Amino acid sequence: MPELPEVETIVRGLKKKILNLKIEDVWTDSEKIIKKPERFNDFKKEIEGRIVSDVRRRGKNILIDLSGEKVVLIHQKISGHLLYGKWKREKEKWVSAIQGNLYDDFWNNFLHFILFFDNKEQLALSDLRKFSKIELWDKKDLEKSEYMQSLGPEPLEKDFTFKKFKESLNKRKSGKIKQILMDQKIIVGIGNIYANEILWMSKINPFKDLKELTEKNLMSIYKNTKNILREAIKLKGSSVSDFRRLDGKRGSFDGFLKVYRKEGKECPVCKSKIKRDTISTRSTFFCSKCQPL
Repeated sequence: MPELPEVETIVRGLKKKILNLKIEDVWTDSEKIIKKPERFNDFKKEIEGRIVSDVRRRGKNILIDLSGEKVVLIHQKISGHLLYGKWKREKEKWVSAIQGNLYDDFWNNFLHFILFFDNKEQLALSDLRKFSKIELWDKKDLEKSEYMQSLGPEPLEKDFTFKKFKESLNKRKSGKIKQILMDQKIIVGIGNIYANEILWMSKINPFKDLKELTEKNLMSIYKNTKNILREAIKLKGSSVSDFRRLDGKRGSFDGFLKVYRKEGKECPVCKSKIKRDTISTRSTFFCSKCQPL
């Protein structure tokens, strides 16, 4: 699933591409992706003719602000990613009119939703599993919605101090630290990839209970959360699976991953073998020597 760095990469790219463009048409072959309103025709009627005024991120959600105080919320879920370019319909299939990654990469060829703009280019959602979620909201209703209100603080905001970090963690008195870091009600944007990396860099075992962590442990997690997420954004995210950037290219943070999907390989610090276990069915990677329980 795209996490904060991947979603932020998409949002920054969209800001350069679609601001002030008018939506002329919309297509989907999977109406179940559109969660709000219930009928695709209502969604289509509401957004056609509207102009993109801004693109934002909240947690793992992409928010496209439209004229008339409307917002399109896109959550890419497990295997979805947005692409920007030009496609043409050939033999019941959308084919990129641009050679290169949009055309050649296997993961970029599962288009199930397309916005058509007045500059004759398109924003497409490629999603093999079709688990992505798209919703149309009145802006004021979205901000007040139970879902948005439930989201935790943004870890890269200036006001996300160490004090605020600890206050957020205190919503959970106990529990495995990796699970807590991935809880979007505690802190938004951290998923399986970066939780593994943050804890390895902090020398904290992912199975460690929150109540066992010292002030020093928490400060290490806090600092590494910010540092790793910032570095991943700088490198356009991780493409260890199916995430791709707007132009269809891979992110570049893969080569900097220390433990995620490194089972059996040497720890970069102590040369012990990286281990793999599961926490709530999620693969968990760690060095038992550098991260003792």
